[in-house]
Amino acid sequence: MESNCDFSPLKQNLEDGIKNIIDLLETNLNILGKENHCVLGGLEDVKEHLIKIESMAASFYLNCYLSSFTDTYDELSIAAQILSKNRHGALIVVERSDSVDTIIQKGTTIGALVTPKLLESIFYPGNPLHDGAVLIKGNQVVSAANVLPLTTAVTGDKKVGTRHRAALGISEKSDALALVVSEETGKISFALHGRLYPINTRNPIVFNA
Repeated sequence: MESNCDFSPLKQNLEDGIKNIIDLLETNLNILGKENHCVLGGLEDVKEHLIKIESMAASFYLNCYLSSFTDTYDELSIAAQILSKNRHGALIVVERSDSVDTIIQKGTTIGALVTPKLLESIFYPGNPLHDGAVLIKGNQVVSAANVLPLTTAVTGDKKVGTRHRAALGISEKSDALALVVSEETGKISFALHGRLYPINTRNPIVFNA
C-alpha cells in the first residue's frame, strides 16, 4: 500500500485554517502600538485558532500515518467516533513497520477483519476484553486485552490516565500508532513516537479522500 496524504477536503480545511491564522497575525501586527487598540484580544483569538488547527492537523496526519499500513482506517474512524460519542474508553494499537510482539503482553486472540461493530463490542463496558488494548496488523484485529508498557516520561498533565500512558509507552518502544478514546471525556487522541496528539471531534474524522 502506498502512502496517501491528500485526504481532501481535510487537507483543504487545514490549509484554509493556517491561512486564517496568518491573516489574524498580520492584522494584530498592523494595529500593534496604535492608540486605542490592544492586541491582547486578537492574540487570544489566534491562540484559539491554533488549538483548533493543531487538532485538525492531527486528524490529517493520522490518516497519513495509517494509510500505508491498513486499508481499514475508515472503519477505525467510524469506531472511534461511536466510542467517543458513547464515552466508551478504548485503546487501539496499529502495528506499522516494527513488530510489537515482544513488547506487549499478549491477551486474547481474535483473528477477525477490522469492523466498527467488532471494536464497539470489544470496548463495550463490562466486556472482559475492554480494559486492554486491541492490536491491529494490516486489516485484522489480531488480539484484544493486550497489556502495553506504560510510559515513564513526565507528561506535564496529572490527569493522563492509564490508557494514555500505555499509548505513549508503546509508541516510545516502536513505531506503532496507538489510538485512544478517553472514557472520562470521550476525547480522541493518538500517540506516535512518544508524543500524544488530540483529534478534532467537532466534525467526523474523514479518513478517505
